[in-house]
Formats: sequence, structure tokens, C-alpha cells
Amino acid sequence: MKRICRWILAVCLIVMCLTGCWDRRELSDLGIQLGTGFDKIGDNYQVSVQVVNPSAVSTKNGNGSRSPVVMYKASAPTLFEAFRKLTLTSPRKIYGAHIRVLVIGEALAREGISKILDFQTRVSEPRPDLFVMIAKNGTAENVLKIMTPLEEIPAVNMYSSLEASSKVWATTADVTLDKLVSQLITDGINPVLTGINVIGNQRTGEKEQNVKEIDSTARLKYSNLGVFKGDRLIGWLDPEETKGFNYIMNNINTTVNRVACPDGGNLTIEVYNSKTSTKSQIKQGKTLMNINVNITADIGEVECDIDLTSPPVINQLQKQAEKEIKQQMEQTMAHVQGKYKSDIFGFGQVIYHSHPKKWNQLKKDWDEEFPRIKVNYQVKVIVRKLGAIGNPITKELKE
Repeated sequence: MKRICRWILAVCLIVMCLTGCWDRRELSDLGIQLGTGFDKIGDNYQVSVQVVNPSAVSTKNGNGSRSPVVMYKASAPTLFEAFRKLTLTSPRKIYGAHIRVLVIGEALAREGISKILDFQTRVSEPRPDLFVMIAKNGTAENVLKIMTPLEEIPAVNMYSSLEASSKVWATTADVTLDKLVSQLITDGINPVLTGINVIGNQRTGEKEQNVKEIDSTARLKYSNLGVFKGDRLIGWLDPEETKGFNYIMNNINTTVNRVACPDGGNLTIEVYNSKTSTKSQIKQGKTLMNINVNITADIGEVECDIDLTSPPVINQLQKQAEKEIKQQMEQTMAHVQGKYKSDIFGFGQVIYHSHPKKWNQLKKDWDEEFPRIKVNYQVKVIVRKLGAIGNPITKELKE
């Protein structure tokens, strides 16, 4: 009996040593996909994928005569069919585990993006932290065709650029796939997505010559924030309104704001700490939203005659900055409530968490209730540092 047990144990150990990855795939058999685009062509969906060209990006075997990426595209009545049809032109199976950006053509976004998100989340390969964006006034295919300087892979360039601009400029929003899906299936909030444009000549931008010039003929530029109602794109916020949106949503990492000086001219403050809290209040049966913003900033640039060594002057500047940032948020809110009537601020969720019974009364008619919500703002700006110098150099020269 002991001999049989030893024999079984030995067989099990040998089998364990022989096991491998059941779903192992050789890199030489895969096309590594970093960017995906979706458009609607007639009644069909078009899928465009940006795939890395290994021989062109390899440090050892780089071939300057080849593009670092290759695009494949296919059309079909369904997204899954279109994706599988890519194999008709691609010599390798498209592998999406490393995808960085997903671009949706504006026309398709206005029809609705739920089918795209269902497809992307149902397939196991794509990562949930990819950035989703809208090809404003254009197609996803054209966006993915543009050759980009500095970063060899256009999809990587798009990802890095959106990540940087959302952190330091605040006129964009870096929305990931999982965040977008969460907002779409959650009551009391509608999503937003950043728009991306092709600036310059499209045909030249698709050629290698585009990255061999100091000032590229064509570039990709993020601009405006797309407003959704449900899964449909219904309009756009301009850059200043987008910054107001980000202040309301506590999305500001760092940014700059221009502030009017007391005697004319402007100075610029660098916001490096901004915290926003939003609370709901039920008063006499009506729902109010109270938005409190606390900002810490430095003086970044001075283009006016002003005495920055005077505490009363600094206090006056702080009050002016508070006024202008409040106006920025009010302008955004008025535009969204008046024109789009879409709760992209998540007020419904705030009410649900604070006053669940009230939310149960409001949610069935929330599209009609949201535009009537009164919003109160409280903004506090503290200027900490004046920079390496005190008063402006122009002022010192005059003296």
C-alpha cells in the first residue's frame, strides 16, 4: 500500500512539473494593439486598430524606413464581427491587453456608446484603465492615423498628453474605461469625455515627413469636453467651462488662473492645491447644493503695476481670484443646466448618499429636477508665495 502511495505521489509531482500556461501565446504570433477606434459607416461599425510594428521600434533592429505602427480596419454589422474580420488583412491575431486609448468618432458618439462599452468590457483582454476620448468633428480612424513627434507610438503620445494636460492645465478629463462604465450604469450622474482634434493637414499628418519637421504639419490636440446624457453625446463645454467643471468635481491637481489687477492689467496664479466638497441640503422642501472650494496658490506671472509686498493688496487679489473662479463655475453650471440639462456633476449621487428618501422622490423625474437645482458657492483662495522675487521687475525699474 505504501509503495502504491509513493508511486501516485511521484506521478503527481511529475505532472505538476510538466504543467505550463494553458493560454500561453507567443509574441511572434500576436499583433500588439495600443489604440482602438470606432466609427459608424452607413449601417456598419468600423473598427480601426493601431498595432505596433516590432521591427521598426526595436532598438537593435530598428528600420527607419518603416512606420512604428500599422493600422488595420474592418467593417461589419456588429463590433465583434468587425474585430474578427481584421484577420483578413492582419498577418497576426490582434492582442488588446496593452491598449492605451479608445477613440470614438463624434457621429457614433451622438448615436450612443453603450454597444461599444459592452463589447470592450465583455472581452477579457483590454485593460480597464485605458483612456476613452471623442474624435471631435471627425472620425476615430483619422485620429489614429496621425504620426506624432517625440513619442514614436501615436497611442502612447495620446495617452501621455491627456494624462499630463488633465494634471497641469485642467481643461481636459482623463476618463478611464472602468470609470466611464461605472458612471453610465449609476443613477444620478452622467459622463463626460474629452474631445481630440486633428490640427493641420490630415494627409501630411499620416506620413513620416510629419515627424521629421520641427513644427509638424499636423498634430493631435485635446479640446473641449463632451457632455453626455445617458450614453449619447449631446454637446460640448469650451476650455474655460471645462476648468469650471473640474473645480466643481474636485479634479484640479494644478492649473493656472488669470486674475485682474486692481489698477488694470493681469497677473497669473498657479493653483497647486484645490479641494472641493459638495453637500446637499433640504430647505423648505427644496433641494440645494452647497459647493465649497479651498484653493492654495502662488503668484506665477505679473503683468501690472502692483505692490506685492502689501498685505492689503494680497488680500484684495485673493478676493478677486475667489470672485473669478466662482464666476467660472457659475458659467459652467448655467450652460449645463440651461442648455444640456444633464447631471454631469453627480448631484443625484450626492443627494442619494445624504438624503436617500428625498432621492427616491426625485430620481424618476431627475432630468426635469436637475435644471431647477439651486447651487451655492463658497470659494476661498490663499496666496502663499510670490515667487523668487517680490515686486514685478517693471515696477523696480520705474523706481
